[in-house]
Amino acid sequence: MHTEISSVPGDRERPNEDWASVAVPASGQGGVAVVLDGVTPLEGDVGCVHPVPWFTARLGGALTELSASRPDMTLTAILSEAIRRTADAHRGTCDLSHVRTPQATVVVARWDGEAVEYLVLSDSVLLLEGWDGSVRAVVDDRLALLPPGSLASNAIADATVRNREGGFFTAAADPSVAARAVTGRTPRSEVRALAALTDGATRWTEVFGAGDWAACFEVLRKEGPRGLIARVRELERTQPPGRGKRHDDATAVYVEL
Repeated sequence: MHTEISSVPGDRERPNEDWASVAVPASGQGGVAVVLDGVTPLEGDVGCVHPVPWFTARLGGALTELSASRPDMTLTAILSEAIRRTADAHRGTCDLSHVRTPQATVVVARWDGEAVEYLVLSDSVLLLEGWDGSVRAVVDDRLALLPPGSLASNAIADATVRNREGGFFTAAADPSVAARAVTGRTPRSEVRALAALTDGATRWTEVFGAGDWAACFEVLRKEGPRGLIARVRELERTQPPGRGKRHDDATAVYVEL
């Protein structure tokens, strides 16, 4: 197995709210990749005394530990338990019912000698490359399917679609949200490599249209995660100001099985 990870903050004056890990079990028969994209909180009181990196580190750590050590548990059950553990860690000090309590998008991939399992929640992306060079994107497309105007403002999104039926879901404090994730399983023999990307890295395809998912994967293979993120930053610098967040935290994990 070969793996590369790169994670670059959108603003070097602010902490990176993404989180990533790769683990190889002692048996040597498989591995785990986890990528989280923490949701930047609004200014003002969000009911929690902890910053988003505190949350993503604890949720990501729990996901990695459980995914690598509990092959008997499904990834859905693992995400549910990881959310519960993280919520318990600050339930006594924070209002976990607040709509902006710390939360994150999630990608988990786990493989052994037989299969590759995966879970995707919200707008981070998992790419699976076959031995024939084909690339399949595993996405949770709820954000793309929202009614027009749902994201016109943070207040509208929070009141109508964030972690609500008919809207979109992130990993926050409710373990039951794990059942909303996109999950699947494919034979290990059909996967040559995989990549997990936060939306700061998927901008190369989804925002700038510089290439499709197969082209994105080819950049990862030839230039690594650092190269892909550097390409995103170069494109971002060419855009006129005033079009939302110019740079976002960007994280990419690339794994050759």
